[in-house]
Amino acid sequence: MRLSRWLADRWVMIVALLVLGYLALPILVVAGLSFNRPSSRLSYDFNEFTLDNWRQPCATSDMCDAVVRSVQIGFIATVVATVLGTLMAFALVRHRFRGRSGINVLIFLPMATPELVMGTSLLALFVSAGVPLGFWTIVIAHVMFCVSFVVVTVKARLAGMDRRLEEAAMDLYASEWQTFRRITLPLVLPGIVAAALLAFSLSFDDFIITNFNAGATVTFPMYVWGAAQRGIPPQVNVIGTAMFAIALLLVGLSSLRGRRSRRANLLAGPAQGRQARRPS
Repeated sequence: MRLSRWLADRWVMIVALLVLGYLALPILVVAGLSFNRPSSRLSYDFNEFTLDNWRQPCATSDMCDAVVRSVQIGFIATVVATVLGTLMAFALVRHRFRGRSGINVLIFLPMATPELVMGTSLLALFVSAGVPLGFWTIVIAHVMFCVSFVVVTVKARLAGMDRRLEEAAMDLYASEWQTFRRITLPLVLPGIVAAALLAFSLSFDDFIITNFNAGATVTFPMYVWGAAQRGIPPQVNVIGTAMFAIALLLVGLSSLRGRRSRRANLLAGPAQGRQARRPS
């Protein structure tokens, strides 16, 4: 009876832990294979533990060149998409204008369109316009589908923000720029950072759209796809594990900073109350 009651009280948590474990299993396998010396290039079994893969992550120079190229494309596409998407989100949430509902529909189209259709459409556009395929056509293609995700993420943050905070700052004689810099931007910044991280991960990970518009340029996903035919080097698992560890570290630091900020605000509240009650 005690066991059944315990399971009845915690079955939601148990199911959530099982789902999280299922999602984390491939990541754990990749992390384990990053310390593996395979018996052959076409073998994926765990043969022997080694640290050589981490000591020499660029043993295959072509792979590291592809990683650097993917990081460069992801960084440029993230900056451009984040700036454009943030401005579009502010315009759609804070202003009423003709065609606003139609623009909302157009923003969701890149998210709903299959990547195969988008990749072939962009390829036809570049070829008909006489644009040579390469690094910058990949950047343009990535900006196109990353903007939609940035707009949706920042819009959600803006929709949940209390406008009365900005109105209170304006009532205290703050200018529009001071209100934006001291009130609006700090409140929206977590959504912007989350949108930027999402855009970078989508750009770094994309294969289908990139494959159509890359020309002779090889990104990291394209390198992995090509190497699968002749044997994927174990250093690929090192890159995947390192990228996941960096993302986990950034999320952890952001969460820790938010917790410290909330704790500081909670401690500052009673102190300000005692100071206000102190007789002059």
